[in-house]
Amino acid sequence: MKKKTLVFGASLNPARYSYFAIQKLVDSGYEVKAFGKSAGEIFGVSIDTELRPYANIDTVTIYMNAKNQNTFYSYLIALNPDRIIFNPGAENPEFYKILDEKNIQYEIACTLVLLSTNQY
Repeated sequence: MKKKTLVFGASLNPARYSYFAIQKLVDSGYEVKAFGKSAGEIFGVSIDTELRPYANIDTVTIYMNAKNQNTFYSYLIALNPDRIIFNPGAENPEFYKILDEKNIQYEIACTLVLLSTNQY
């Protein structure tokens, strides 16, 4: 199994990019955890609505706009991921500065494009 990814801002709506990302990550052999507003399961991945102390998260891929991220800064930092991906619409310069101070790498990119071009 490939490294673990947390899809942050996951949605059960099949028209949302976070939904596609979970599908593509699972299809590509990644272990996937998910956090979102609505509980449910897609592609064998449970979407949690409570923050969990996930262990060994390699990548957090964010599908949540910047104004909704600030209450989660401490939580995401505490997960100590190798990197955080800010997907289109999730860009957050305020959080980038905090991540720089904590030496957590981040990318402003699209998870779906990274997966499709084997750059994930």
